[in-house]
Amino acid sequence: MTYSSSTATSQPNVSSLNGSARRAAECHHDVHETIIDALDILWDAFEEDQPSNLYQLVMGQVERPLLARVLERCDHNQSRAAACLGINRSTLRKKLRDHDLI
Repeated sequence: MTYSSSTATSQPNVSSLNGSARRAAECHHDVHETIIDALDILWDAFEEDQPSNLYQLVMGQVERPLLARVLERCDHNQSRAAACLGINRSTLRKKLRDHDLI
């Protein structure tokens, strides 16, 4: 897996931002780079075999901790957590049940 330079240029110029916008942009970059590194490690773990379920594998690893942490940061208020995630509350509840978080 490689990181496309066109993706990098779509990010805002951090030096032109102030305060929380700058911190958010820097955090976005850090998270993005961490994900790229983790995907490279995962890809290398397959050695010669090309994965056939990479999307399901990655989403299965990411979704549960994402939901759990957002719910915790929103004081277990599902409406606030759903709004933060940009999903419908009923969708959040289904996902929470699927991951045995409620």
